[in-house]
Amino acid sequence: MNSILKSIFISVFPVIALYFAIDSVVHLVNHGISYRYIGRLIIASSIALLFIMIFIKPVARTDANLKSYTIPVALGFLISLVSGGVIEGDINGSLPSIGLFLGWVLYIKWYSIFNKRASNDLLKIGKKLPSFELQDSEKNKIDSSSFIGNPSIFLFYRGNWCPLCMAQIKEIASQYKELEKRKVNMVLISPQPHKYTKSLAKKFDVNFNFLVDEGNKVARQLNIFAKNGIPMGFQTLGYDSDSVLPTVLITNKEGRIIFADLTDNYRVRPEPETFLAILDKQLI
Repeated sequence: MNSILKSIFISVFPVIALYFAIDSVVHLVNHGISYRYIGRLIIASSIALLFIMIFIKPVARTDANLKSYTIPVALGFLISLVSGGVIEGDINGSLPSIGLFLGWVLYIKWYSIFNKRASNDLLKIGKKLPSFELQDSEKNKIDSSSFIGNPSIFLFYRGNWCPLCMAQIKEIASQYKELEKRKVNMVLISPQPHKYTKSLAKKFDVNFNFLVDEGNKVARQLNIFAKNGIPMGFQTLGYDSDSVLPTVLITNKEGRIIFADLTDNYRVRPEPETFLAILDKQLI
């Protein structure tokens, strides 16, 4: 139930914020200054701007609490609450602002967080990565054991629909020459339909392994499966409701794990320079 609620929340919350941003502008234009609506506009536009920027100008990571957005959201909340509840004596008029503020808190402290990831004993550093089977974009079977012999980076990403995932892959692709120098197998894995993986490989055109975890079989095997992990509505584009938790694993040439990023926040992800530093330390 929790995963379904998250899937619905992330599809609805940005739309609600955008609605109240537009509604506040219309009210201010038609009825003049109202600090209650100014506060609401600050909250709603800050929230809407975050999601617009994530899709228009994707970044691979943010800070956990989104301070540059949380500060104006909190300021707008105080303006609306004080103006509506104290000065104007109309607490009901501040209810949308209260709802938006609570929604923001839920987004930061509930939606963005993955629980109990650190307890994944399968992916502890020093352990051998379990063998698993994937498919390439043409549905040919690829066994993970084929990557033993060289160091490998396994990046499990949610799909082409995820802007942070795409930004992270773009960052890594920009380092492909450095990875080639170190003879690294770069393995990108998603449960998305094969056609999306094929288009992604064509877009970046680098010597990486773009693979598919059909039916999230490997995600389940490695305990990185995300039930109802995509926003509600993306199913219309052919994506399955379930997905994978963003995960990065680095193995040495023997297939033993030397680095594991099991982030507990979908917006907090390691930088490519971290991967290179880990690899260089291993090669010394």
